[in-house]
Amino acid sequence: MSHGHHRPHVYRFSATGAKMDGFTLLEVMVALAVVTIALVAIYRMHSQTLFMDARGRFYTVATMLARQKLSDLNTQNLAEMVDDSGDFDNPYADYSWEIQSETVASDLLVEDGPVLKRISITVNRSADGSRFNLVTYRHLYE
Repeated sequence: MSHGHHRPHVYRFSATGAKMDGFTLLEVMVALAVVTIALVAIYRMHSQTLFMDARGRFYTVATMLARQKLSDLNTQNLAEMVDDSGDFDNPYADYSWEIQSETVASDLLVEDGPVLKRISITVNRSADGSRFNLVTYRHLYE
């Protein structure tokens, strides 16, 4: 005696009374529609993942390169600093940099005290036109 429930097999018969196995056209179409919707969703997620990965990689490298330029600036005399631009060496040859500096007025600084300079470092990637900008402020003591 079996304790489990047994579901009887459903047989399909054609108009002539012959037994038929397989799927109907409607069942196949519904299955293909479900698979298509799932594949489109997976493709979109994969595309977004690749885009986010590329953007994340750019911002990581650009931040590192901008910090490198900033550390180079820390060894220079700020009074002699002029706007400049250039390219990075390999393996970052497709990245370029621009440095702009300007004196900024501040009500918090005394008249005969230090001068406040704003330094903007922009890192560009020529391959896709991406830009990263780092802005910092430094006191210039004369």
